[in-house]
Amino acid sequence: MPALKENSSEVVQPFLMGCGTKEPKITQLCLAAIQRLMSHEVVSEAAAGNIINMLWQLMENSLEELKLLQTVLVLLTTNTVVHDEALSKAIVLCFRLHFTKDNITNNTAAATVRQVVTVVFERVVAEDERYKDIIDQPVAVQGNSNRRSVSTLKPCAKDAYMLFQDLCQLVNADAPYWLVGMTEMTRTFGLELLESVLNDFPQVFLQHQEFSFLLKERVCPLVIKLFSPNIKFRQGSSTSSSPAPVEKPYFPICMRLLRVVSVLIKQFYSLLVTECEIFLSLLVKFLDADKPQWLRAVAVESIHRLCVQPQLLRSFCQSYDMKQHSTKVFRDIVNALGSFIQSLFLVPSTGNTSATPNQTGSNASGNTGSAQTNPGVLGMGGGATVLPAFEYRGTWIPILNVTVQGSAKATYLEMLDKVEPPTIPEGYAMSVAFHCLLDLVRGITTMIEGELEDTETVTPTTAETTSLPAQSSEQQDLQSLSDQSEKELVSRAVWEEMVNACWCGLLAALSLLLDASTDEAATENILKAELTMAALCGRLGLVTSRDAFITAICKGSLPPHYALTVLNSTTAALSSKSYSIQGQNVQMISPSSESHQQVVAVGQPLALQPQGTVMLTSKNIQCMRTLLNLAHFHGAVLGTSWQLVLATLQHLVWILGLKPSVGGALKPGRAVEGPSTVLTTAVMTDLPSISSMISKLFENSQYLDDVSLHHLINALCSLSLEAMDMAYGNNKEPSLFAVAKLLETGLVNMRRIEILWRPLTGHLLEVCQHPNSRMREWGAEALTSLIKAGLTFRHDPPLSQNQRLQLLLLNPLKELSNISHPDIRIKQLECVLQILQSQGDSLGPGWPLVLGVMGAIQSDQGESLIRTAFQCLQLVVTDFLPTMPCTCLQIVVEVAGSFGLHNQELNISLTSIGLLWNISDYFFQRGEIIEKELNREEAMLQKQAEEKGVMLNRPFHPASPFDCLWLCLYAKLGELCVDPRPAVRKSAGQTLFSTIGAHGTLLQHSTWHTVIWKVLFHLLDRVRESSTTADKEKIESGGGNILIHHSRDTAEKQWAETWVLTLAGVARIFNTRRYLLQPLGDFSQAWDVLLDHIQSAALSKNNEVSLAALKSFQEILQIVSPIRDSEKPETPPAINVSVPLVVGTTTATSLGRSFMRTDSIGERIGRYNGSELPVITDEIEDLNLWWAAWNSWYRIGSESTRPPITCDKLTFIPSQPFLTALIQIFPALYQHIKTGFSMDDLQKLGVILHGAVSVPISSDASPFILPSYTEAVLTSLQEAVLTALDVLQKAICVGSESMQIMYPAIFDQLLAFVEFSCKPPQYGQLETKHIANAKYNQIQLFAPAEWVALNYVPFAERSLEVVVDLYQKTACHKAVVTEKVLQNIIKTLRIPLSLKYSCPSESTWKLAVSSLLKVLSIGLPVARQHASSGKFDSMWPELANTFEDFLFTKSTPPDNLSIQEFQKNESIDVEVVQLISTEILPYANFIPKEFVGQIMTMLNKGSIHSQSSSFTEAEIDIRMREEFSKVCFETLLQFSFSNKVTTPQEGYISRMALSVLLKRSQDVLHRYIEDERLSGKCPLPRQQVTEIIFVLKAVSTLIDSLKKTQPENVDASTWAQVIALYPTLVECITCSSSEVCSALKEALVPFKDFMHPPASKVQNGES
Repeated sequence: MPALKENSSEVVQPFLMGCGTKEPKITQLCLAAIQRLMSHEVVSEAAAGNIINMLWQLMENSLEELKLLQTVLVLLTTNTVVHDEALSKAIVLCFRLHFTKDNITNNTAAATVRQVVTVVFERVVAEDERYKDIIDQPVAVQGNSNRRSVSTLKPCAKDAYMLFQDLCQLVNADAPYWLVGMTEMTRTFGLELLESVLNDFPQVFLQHQEFSFLLKERVCPLVIKLFSPNIKFRQGSSTSSSPAPVEKPYFPICMRLLRVVSVLIKQFYSLLVTECEIFLSLLVKFLDADKPQWLRAVAVESIHRLCVQPQLLRSFCQSYDMKQHSTKVFRDIVNALGSFIQSLFLVPSTGNTSATPNQTGSNASGNTGSAQTNPGVLGMGGGATVLPAFEYRGTWIPILNVTVQGSAKATYLEMLDKVEPPTIPEGYAMSVAFHCLLDLVRGITTMIEGELEDTETVTPTTAETTSLPAQSSEQQDLQSLSDQSEKELVSRAVWEEMVNACWCGLLAALSLLLDASTDEAATENILKAELTMAALCGRLGLVTSRDAFITAICKGSLPPHYALTVLNSTTAALSSKSYSIQGQNVQMISPSSESHQQVVAVGQPLALQPQGTVMLTSKNIQCMRTLLNLAHFHGAVLGTSWQLVLATLQHLVWILGLKPSVGGALKPGRAVEGPSTVLTTAVMTDLPSISSMISKLFENSQYLDDVSLHHLINALCSLSLEAMDMAYGNNKEPSLFAVAKLLETGLVNMRRIEILWRPLTGHLLEVCQHPNSRMREWGAEALTSLIKAGLTFRHDPPLSQNQRLQLLLLNPLKELSNISHPDIRIKQLECVLQILQSQGDSLGPGWPLVLGVMGAIQSDQGESLIRTAFQCLQLVVTDFLPTMPCTCLQIVVEVAGSFGLHNQELNISLTSIGLLWNISDYFFQRGEIIEKELNREEAMLQKQAEEKGVMLNRPFHPASPFDCLWLCLYAKLGELCVDPRPAVRKSAGQTLFSTIGAHGTLLQHSTWHTVIWKVLFHLLDRVRESSTTADKEKIESGGGNILIHHSRDTAEKQWAETWVLTLAGVARIFNTRRYLLQPLGDFSQAWDVLLDHIQSAALSKNNEVSLAALKSFQEILQIVSPIRDSEKPETPPAINVSVPLVVGTTTATSLGRSFMRTDSIGERIGRYNGSELPVITDEIEDLNLWWAAWNSWYRIGSESTRPPITCDKLTFIPSQPFLTALIQIFPALYQHIKTGFSMDDLQKLGVILHGAVSVPISSDASPFILPSYTEAVLTSLQEAVLTALDVLQKAICVGSESMQIMYPAIFDQLLAFVEFSCKPPQYGQLETKHIANAKYNQIQLFAPAEWVALNYVPFAERSLEVVVDLYQKTACHKAVVTEKVLQNIIKTLRIPLSLKYSCPSESTWKLAVSSLLKVLSIGLPVARQHASSGKFDSMWPELANTFEDFLFTKSTPPDNLSIQEFQKNESIDVEVVQLISTEILPYANFIPKEFVGQIMTMLNKGSIHSQSSSFTEAEIDIRMREEFSKVCFETLLQFSFSNKVTTPQEGYISRMALSVLLKRSQDVLHRYIEDERLSGKCPLPRQQVTEIIFVLKAVSTLIDSLKKTQPENVDASTWAQVIALYPTLVECITCSSSEVCSALKEALVPFKDFMHPPASKVQNGES
């Protein structure tokens, strides 16, 4: 065979020649033979070329044309030997044959051309397949302008390229480059060929850049050029004349161009993005209303082709709509469809068939147009079936069945044989456009939802984010998905863009169609499209668009122009934008009011003022069903649009007259007012199904995720809020849809009730507060139903194990308590009753809430409510105490107590006190069981608290839980004991003290502590507080004509009674339970507090109470030593006597008597109940009680004697008898506590004694208490104070050593009283008149009340006497020594001594001096004795200062002091100096040097008259104490030198005295010389002369005695000082006084002994 092939040229030659004969037979045979050779593939390239040349000749001779075509086909299809020039020649040959006169040849040639073109391209595909593994082609340069440069292509590809290029040339009516020899060509055929190549071999163009280049550079410009006539054409411009011949091939070319465009877009979109943008824009333009009908039809078909390819639409969206500066192509397509549909309705339908109006079709459409005015036509003869159609404002357009759903089967795009534009049947374009929309929606939604499913299965996070409350802005969405892959973000952005781009147009078109549709099926499709779009937007979280679609469905469900705010607000937002489509405005068309639907229902609108009625059509019902389906199946993505959906349903339900029934389901009910709802039978039968659909919708809420469920609940709540707003201010029937549905939703979601319980019940609670009673009633109904259902529902885990849930469920029941409407509260209480009856036994931890509800009834809520609640409580107390957890018993007690406090109905209060008694009985009987359970519970709580690391917090904590129960009961009764109503107070008080009496034995011993502290004392506190703040206004009458006794005619007096009773009750318990109370650790504190209460009563400003308090004090002190007579009155009788006298006389003494009694402990305890075993306590216990009594006594004392801080006319100051009584108690009390009476106690006592003595007397009482001020007598109070100290002192005297350390304190106390003589005590800021000032103005009692201070001098002086006595007894006592009593006495005496003449009473300082002398005479020897211990070191300076202050006082004697008096006083001074010389200086060696120095200096100062330098003053002071000076100097001299030096110490003293003396002499001489010089001729004053003489004498005496002394006793420094005097003496020689001169002579003489020759030094021995 190969050999044959090599020589094929020769083999073929004969046959070619045979053909050349042009003989038909021969030619046929030759051609057949050639075909055989070719089919066996034995023809070489050259031979093939020859064959083609031969065929060309035959063709030019028009021979065997069909056979020729067949041969060419065989030649080209068998293999690829024919290529390049030969191939082009073969192809041209076929083309030439296509344009012959013979029809058969033409058609065959056309077919052959098509096949040949296909073959050429198939070769390319095969070639690529062969070379697919070898990739070595250099990349072609795309921008190459030389179109022939195809050198890079392989042979087959090159042929195909050339062929395709020439096809483009031909269609463009240009000369071909490669197909040489073409004679003629038609555009239609060329376009068909282009279309088939593009359609069949897209991969060639996509794989080879050269081909892509062709597409871009040749095909697209060609298409655009050919389109231009269509674009420029306007229907109006051609009026009715025939179009110009240029536009003759208009329809066929246009239609083919659109086919080419379809292919280009479908296959090469990715290559030709920009070009496609132009094509698509053209397509959109062709839909314009001014284009011919057939063009619009063909364009719609083309668009339909795009609409069924969602992926393609997606690409458009990505390439154009999402690019910044690009045309929004996808949006435009959708909007164009929308405006196309609108234009069909709006444009009059004449001339809608083609550009030429006078064609047959137009008449038909004209008829239909005219038929529109006649409504009869619509009926189509009654029984005939109505055509499906759209109708809008008089335009009627039938719906044709054009394609099967989802496929774009075009009619006009396939009419390749037609030259004339076809007639378009009416409604065709509308139907196709309608299908476009439906397919578009279906395609997009299926695609996006499919992709969404995929991504959701890959990443579960999307599911959550899509169901999030949708954010409309893309960035937010992107953020929320940041954790997902890039790819997904991109695809999500695309989905959102697609939806965003198309929804407006879709919605506009669909709503218009929905409004116009008269066919149920069409309506169904439209609604379905809207529904799927809404759902898709929901899933993508595009809120605006979702809401817009839902709004459309909602509007369709309601009658036209129905006022519904939710919808109007959303549509207003939409319709305010009109979407611009290529400069054309598309308005959102609102539904037309005329409806051609069957009316199926008439009802009332839901509005504030319903006017007339509204009608529902079957289409409304259909929309309503769609709405229900939407909510049913896509509830999860509705989010906030639930508001729209539910609002619409609410209105429909209202119009249809459905009313809620039990459980929230809707049943047809009659409207309460206005015309009844009219329903056709069709709807009547539908109603149950609608009602069940609505119910199902809410039942389905159990499958929603939590977020969506919350959206649903929120929507219902806001609906309900609107309904509530509407129902305000009128009592019309409100819309209860929302409340009913909230109930239904709650009931079906019981299994996860926790997540919606709060918003649900929170809202229902608001409904319950609504003023409209029907609304309220339903709110309460819904709430109580939910609570009851929740409690009976079988939760998992069951409620008994899920306490939190149970409490959550019961909580709203409790919240209802905050609502004041009685009807709601009645419902609440009924619910409680039902719960008690059905679930009473299993309430468990819910009891506190249930009880709380009963307890929450307020006093002001009317009797009936209180009664109902009280019945519930009585039921609980009678039936449920044993079944409830014991921990709740406490709450029962509290609730019962709270009813006691209600002031509406006295009987209920008293009955509830009875209930408390019953409860206490129950506790008593079931004590053991209750105790066990409570202890178990307690242990658990304790453990939990420890784990959390917090303290267990419950009332009365330390006590055991069972005891706490009792304590709560007591506490409640305690509260009732302070009720404002005296009757309740009395009843409660009796019950309280009775239960403590009857059941107190059950309490643990330690709990008595709490009973005492938290119950009894707390009660006492409250009573005390109320009594002290009670109103003092007079109560005129006790209601009716009951007169009130004057002792009870103010609230204060009534409270006083309660106070007395309470105090007595507590005292009684202390008596009867003493054996229990005393062993308690803090019995003494309790004792203390009780006494403290007695104290406050005693200090109260009410006679009755203070008297009773003192009585109670007595009664309680009998616990320690009881009075013999067993019959004591329970409460002290109220005595209205002026208290001071009673207390002063009787009480104090009787108290004293009862204290004095001491019995044996056994005797005392024996007097208690025989039945109760006495507990023998030791003496220490008793001591403690006495101590407590003492402490209490101290507190009463310190309170009553503490001065007030501020003073006004109402300042309360205790009376003298009260204080006297108080102080008189002490001596008796002291007998019992003396063994332990300590310093502190003594100081406390001192404070009180001091305070008591300081209290002034009110001027009206002063005549009774004050002696006339001339007699210096002590008041009884002062007597009592001194007696108290006396008792103490005597006790100490006989007491143990340890007690004697108290002496100093007693001294301190007495000394403080001594100070009163000079400084009367101040009582606070109170201004007092001192009695010493005698006459004072009389001022009325209540103007600032006049207070008189006592005359304290007698008291102080008496105290001083006591001090001296006591010191005489105790001077040597160790404590007295150690505590520096002597120093203190001196210090105190220093005050009057230094004041001297300034003392208030002259007697004082005189007594002080004598006392000082007495004390020193005893004290100084003691001080000397202890000199070494240093205990008296600090006393000496004090003493020195005292001497100094007294002897050289700063006070001047009074002017009227007589000379005798003066001398008397001087003799006292002399006495003091004598004391110094006898008791101090002789013992100088035991005394500190400094002191002796001070004494010396002082003597010095005394011995030389102190002199001021001014003469006049000196002249005035005639009263010189010469005697005193003399004594001083003598003493000084006496001690200057003593011959008998026994110790160095003594020598030291004398040295010191000398030194002082010499210094003094030096000073006096100096001053004398100075004065003498200054005075000139005047003689100096007498006393100065005397003084200098005295000094000079002293100097001579001194030198004499120095000489007599042994030399070793005089140290050198003394000699030095003596010698130093000499020059000074010499200076005095000039003096004028003869006396001075003679004295000077005597003084100078002894100096001769100091004159020694300078040679030898005299050594003086050191002492």
